[in-house]
Amino acid sequence: MEGGWDQARQISRRLGHALSGAGRSTARATRAAVRASKATAAGTARAGLATARGARKVGLATRRLTHADGADRTGLGRLIELSAANSACDALVTIALASTVFFGVPVGEARGSVALYLVVTMLPFALLAPFIGPILDRFRSGRRYVMAGTLFGRGLLCFAMAAAVGPGDLPTLFVGALGVLVLSKAYNVSRAAIMPSVLPADITLVSANARVALFTLVSAGLAVPVAAGLTAWLGSAATLRVAMVAFLLIGVVAVRLPRHIDSPDLEEEGAAPRWRTLLKVGPAVAEAVWANLAIRVFSGFLLFFLLFLVQDEQVPWLAGTDPLIDVTRTIALLAAAAGLGGLVGAAVANWTRNHSPQVIVLVMLGVTSVTAVVTALLFGVWTALAVSLVTAFAQELGKLALDAIVQREIGEEVRSSTFGVVEAVLQLAWVLGGLVGLTMSLTESSTAGLVTLGAALTAALAWLLVSRRGRLRAAEARAAGRHLADDDSGAGHEGADRAGERTEVIDRTKPLTNPHG
Repeated sequence: MEGGWDQARQISRRLGHALSGAGRSTARATRAAVRASKATAAGTARAGLATARGARKVGLATRRLTHADGADRTGLGRLIELSAANSACDALVTIALASTVFFGVPVGEARGSVALYLVVTMLPFALLAPFIGPILDRFRSGRRYVMAGTLFGRGLLCFAMAAAVGPGDLPTLFVGALGVLVLSKAYNVSRAAIMPSVLPADITLVSANARVALFTLVSAGLAVPVAAGLTAWLGSAATLRVAMVAFLLIGVVAVRLPRHIDSPDLEEEGAAPRWRTLLKVGPAVAEAVWANLAIRVFSGFLLFFLLFLVQDEQVPWLAGTDPLIDVTRTIALLAAAAGLGGLVGAAVANWTRNHSPQVIVLVMLGVTSVTAVVTALLFGVWTALAVSLVTAFAQELGKLALDAIVQREIGEEVRSSTFGVVEAVLQLAWVLGGLVGLTMSLTESSTAGLVTLGAALTAALAWLLVSRRGRLRAAEARAAGRHLADDDSGAGHEGADRAGERTEVIDRTKPLTNPHG
């Protein structure tokens, strides 16, 4: 019996030691966990502070760039920042809608969906383009509020589209997308029309437009991966709601733009509105518009032509067995080349301070024509990337030069009307080129499509050069005729003056020779 009690006491003693050891181990583990959590929290706090400091430095550097060369005094810097935020919000909407409608669609069905999208994109401009510009011209004294209204309107449309994503209400999505597109173009028209009002003395119109384009492209490029990640994580509806909040916030910023952006209404009350068409903008603007139209047609054609050729694997580099070059990587490379071309075009435009915008437009059309012909003859992955980069470069630089020509040649009272027509016809040209690209991609021949468009671009360039030469010769002839007329008129006046002087001399001599006569 006593032996049993001794064994029980030993077992209890061992159990107590084990429990106390386990308690001490648990306490040590708890203290280690606390220390680790504190270290993690401290590291997170340090990382957050470093991120905040980095974001602050980036913000200050961006502010120095946007407000350089007197842009802070005239309001150009704030307009650049507003346009960059507007571009980022448009990118959010685009990614959200693309993931809703187009991702995962088979190639055969995607052609029909894209064609429908292009046609629906074209309709509002064909119907509303004649009215957007004159309406904006009527509100020149409240351009800040017009720009803010386009932002608030897009915010409300994003709210409606977010509600339509869940039940799959396609009519609401399409109508909302059209409304966002129209209001976005109205914002761009208003922004382009007020550019001369915020232009510093040391910056040309081409450079100012280039700064806006450069920052809008960068902000859109940064917003695209954020929007894609947000859409993959939370869905399209959440992305649209984020865009709604952002649109509403930057709408408030638009109202707080400088007041001198709002120009006084100088037209007489009751006067009929002046409507702008391509036949009334003058030869310089018309020439730049036609050149940009040719580039836009080729840009739309190239995008959809290459896209569906690659998806159908009808390009030579996908016929091999190279695992590093597939459909997804090819599309990514083409998109990267186009984005880089746009950035380079905006950067180069900022450097072309003393060059004629008319010459820039024609040179861009010539470069695009040559690149299209070379790509058709030597079609491959590198030439496809080159033509994508050059076309985006020419489209960006040519459009910036066109904006500068319109801002210089067109009076403020009809500038918005002119920009409205220009934006509409350029959008229609891009849509037309996209439809041509969709159609010619069915032939599954890269050479035929590129040769056709290259020949069309060359013909357009030749026509513009011949027209320009004829116009310059006519202007020289008129100037020479006026010079001869001035010389003849001057000689006639000189002869009359000399005759008058001789008559005066004779009259003065009469009393001396015949005082009694």
